[in-house]
Amino acid sequence: MIERRQLDCGINVVMEKIPHVRSVSMGIWVKAGATDETAKNSGISHFIEHMMFKGTEKRSAKKIAEDVDEIGAQINAFTGKEATCYYIKTLEENIDRSLDVLTDMFLCSCFDKGEMKKEKSVIYEEIKMIRDTPDDDVHDMICEQVFKDHPLGRSVIGTPSSVRGISRHMIKEYIENEYTRDSIVISVSGSFDSDMICEKIQGIMEPLKKSKKKKTYPRHRYIPYFRVKQKDIQQAHICLGTRSISLTDDRYYAFSCLNNIFGGSMSSRLFQKIREEKGLAYSVYSMNSSFSGDGYFNIYAGVATDKIYDTICAIKQEIETISKKGVLEEELKKAKEQLKSAYIFGQENVNGRMISMGRNLTLIGRVYEPKEVLDGIDAVTADDIKKVSKIISDPKRYSAAAIANKRVSLKKMVQA
Repeated sequence: MIERRQLDCGINVVMEKIPHVRSVSMGIWVKAGATDETAKNSGISHFIEHMMFKGTEKRSAKKIAEDVDEIGAQINAFTGKEATCYYIKTLEENIDRSLDVLTDMFLCSCFDKGEMKKEKSVIYEEIKMIRDTPDDDVHDMICEQVFKDHPLGRSVIGTPSSVRGISRHMIKEYIENEYTRDSIVISVSGSFDSDMICEKIQGIMEPLKKSKKKKTYPRHRYIPYFRVKQKDIQQAHICLGTRSISLTDDRYYAFSCLNNIFGGSMSSRLFQKIREEKGLAYSVYSMNSSFSGDGYFNIYAGVATDKIYDTICAIKQEIETISKKGVLEEELKKAKEQLKSAYIFGQENVNGRMISMGRNLTLIGRVYEPKEVLDGIDAVTADDIKKVSKIISDPKRYSAAAIANKRVSLKKMVQA
């Protein structure tokens, strides 16, 4: 049973007790990410996430690691487009000590200038790693193209230039303005005492600023954009993307089924047609990324450079086929089973549950019970799939990005 409380200080806590486990996962979620940044401070959310592990007023970076290892806990963090999460997984008997380390990092990090300089070097290497991995780089590129001139198009990691310009003053100012009590969600899953958790959080988080000004983004008219990056590589990496649906869209489950059938598994249409039948690509798939107010559908393929045109033509053919003819009942049944299995597998560990609850409450202000999710998937019909396929049906609505060893006319190939 999922329990949700709003503490007197304004922080929301979502908890799920799992009696048969002896572990607990606790996450501090902040509704602050790349969408809350500017060109000048791009990457600051991600940089702050790194710096939270670099020492507090009473713990050095080494001491943080030692205190976590001493109790056999696992601590980590991640930054996304719209939120940042700091979390720790521990045994039930070590909840107090784990919560002390996590909140100490969150509230009392020093942001030492020497440590900042070293960590910037680490992030420069992380940026190089992404750029040296074309199948990662091209995914960043397509998101930037689909959301060009929109906050969702901003890079989570930033650029060498923007990261270089981040100062301690900028960090302190960003935390004061963004890490407010109305933007924080505490998500807890496993074996724990609910009252104890809430009592400690109430006292610890009280000093934070109460609220922040709500941001509004101007209505953004979507226009397809195209970008090709030339690189000395043997394989070309291509992505086609278009706007899709948000996390709160009534068609979310139908679109998830559509994506699974189209390119979400080894038995999907894309994989079977483009890899198995035509032998054009080793890796080919589709995915949908939904955010609080928007989303995008993305098709990826890694192919020989001289096969880019043939692959794009084959992808467009599959888009046309599924949009005009719909899906078979056996395809839909299989997609439902795959989606339900993936969801249940993710819910069978305390980290998975903590992340699911925390993300939903942070981004959309509500939490879904497992039965609600499974029922939503089961309720999808072939007619629902036919209707949502209109979102992906027009090739002229697709942006595209490619990394290849020569220039290619992506726009002409996609919109022809």
